[in-house]
Amino acid sequence: MVVANEALLRTFDITTMSKEDAAFTAPFKLRATKNDFVHALVAYFDVSFGACHKPVRFSTSPSSRVTHWKQTVFYLEDTLTVCEGEELSGTYTCKPNAKNPRDLDISLQYDFEGRNCEAHRTQQYRMR
Repeated sequence: MVVANEALLRTFDITTMSKEDAAFTAPFKLRATKNDFVHALVAYFDVSFGACHKPVRFSTSPSSRVTHWKQTVFYLEDTLTVCEGEELSGTYTCKPNAKNPRDLDISLQYDFEGRNCEAHRTQQYRMR
């Protein structure tokens, strides 16, 4: 159940990016679209291959047609009780793991001050 708007974290052009570009920090701000509970944040990607005979596009968004790619779910240590219009803000940091650059080390820092609860936390994740 999606209970907030989307926030773009980063855009990559694989024809011009360097491997160093894969390490980044991006701020985000999410606004609740209804009164509900937040147990996790979800990350997904959209792809566009435009430099070919027939452009190809697809999305792994929860609201898009299902592909074999899935979303990444970042479960929160806190359950947030949000009211419509309240904002959750923070930063998402992603970098290749030092020992295995195919793995990703992700840090999610978030702040929330709502009518029913508040949370200020940084959580670490490893995507393998």
